[in-house]
Amino acid sequence: MTRTFPEHFLFGAATAAYQIEGAAFEDGRTASIWDAFSRVPGAVINADNGDVACDHYHRYPQDVALMKDLGLQAYRFSTSWSRVRPDGGAPNQKGIDFYSRLVDELLAADIVPWLTLHHWDMPQALEEKGGWTSRDTVERFVEYAGSLHDALGDRVRNWTTLNEPWCSSFLSYTAGVHAPGRIDVGDGMLAAHHLLLAHGRTVQELRARDSSLELGITLNLTVADPADPDDPSDVDAARRIDGQFNRWFLDPIFRGVYPDDIIRDFRSVDSAAVARWEDAVHHGDLDIISTPLDTLGVNYYHGELLSGTEPDVHPPADQAPTDRPTASPFPSHDGIHWVERGLARTGMGWEIQPGGLTTLLQRVATEYAAGIPLYVTENGAAFDDVREGDRVPDADRVEFLEAHLGATQDAIDAGVDVRGYFYWSLLDNYEWAWGYEKRFGIVRVEYDTQERVVKDSGLKYSRIIAARSL
Repeated sequence: MTRTFPEHFLFGAATAAYQIEGAAFEDGRTASIWDAFSRVPGAVINADNGDVACDHYHRYPQDVALMKDLGLQAYRFSTSWSRVRPDGGAPNQKGIDFYSRLVDELLAADIVPWLTLHHWDMPQALEEKGGWTSRDTVERFVEYAGSLHDALGDRVRNWTTLNEPWCSSFLSYTAGVHAPGRIDVGDGMLAAHHLLLAHGRTVQELRARDSSLELGITLNLTVADPADPDDPSDVDAARRIDGQFNRWFLDPIFRGVYPDDIIRDFRSVDSAAVARWEDAVHHGDLDIISTPLDTLGVNYYHGELLSGTEPDVHPPADQAPTDRPTASPFPSHDGIHWVERGLARTGMGWEIQPGGLTTLLQRVATEYAAGIPLYVTENGAAFDDVREGDRVPDADRVEFLEAHLGATQDAIDAGVDVRGYFYWSLLDNYEWAWGYEKRFGIVRVEYDTQERVVKDSGLKYSRIIAARSL
């Protein structure tokens, strides 16, 4: 049976500045926290960094032409704070001009530019002044957003404030596995609050400048299921993951409150950290954070099956999930166990669970974002692709793509207002702590030559877009 997408549905792909741009110290750009962190011994597999990455800074016309050939209707990219306002200081015209040229190239190709202001690469100079644990960083971020709007606001209509603040707070400031690599419960809580405050302040600033803009945020969300719904310890494990991963961000953005149960969880482990956080949450902050949005981006890769007791079955060692930090990003993860479902896994060790995307979109639309259009702003899979001549046969990714587009259609059929889907990622790229080891792209990048080769999944996606159906 052929399933057709709604007429207004946008098909796109996504990337992030540090992961593809390269040109790390050209034309006035200074170090970001990822430039610094990737040089810390042991922080990144194979000690890689993003100095060159996909060389998109120099090759963007070729990459935009590739997007056009694939039929992409929208391109979600992030801007580098360190390129636009190096060290968090004055605007850098050469850096701003790069994004202006990129936007012009996209528009000339009839591709909607979908701009994300922060995909984790804060200037290192600001981190040395406290980073996201400092309230002053909020004002520096609003200045940065304003500089980009001054230059691009006449051509860019879709603005996303933050990508995955869970990662840039708790993975980065509590677990220590992302830049800047801090390991402190209180620092993670402060970072999360200041990120959300920067989001709200920026939405207010941009809306005051131009009420016609489409303003939103992108959250990475999960589906947390108890292994046994009748086991109180399993139910509590699911509650904690849902609260710490989903509700810690959804509740303040859409309800103007932080979840009480998770505050209690934190307090039971580190009351001093909670006291620091409470002092940082000023009167009126939550009103700012809950400023109404025009869109919400949902990033989904896999769900979670959770237990409060040690499971009898564990995944094979080479298929263990690789997104579980050695140091937990939440202290109350103690006693939580991830249960094997027996599903196929990606090259990251993540279970493939398309139905979770449908469930997630329905829940977000029903409980939080009623009346707000949703976009799947990231969804993708890493596999161990092998090139065969001029072809990259990646049947697993083709299947993954079709299944998750089908799951998106299921949500639409159930009444959810989903307006678009952005595959992660357009290009193989620098995959953070994994360096260049993991390949997510629908286009293969030969890093030694920078050659681009469209994979079978890219060709399949192009056909889906052209037909607007599965």
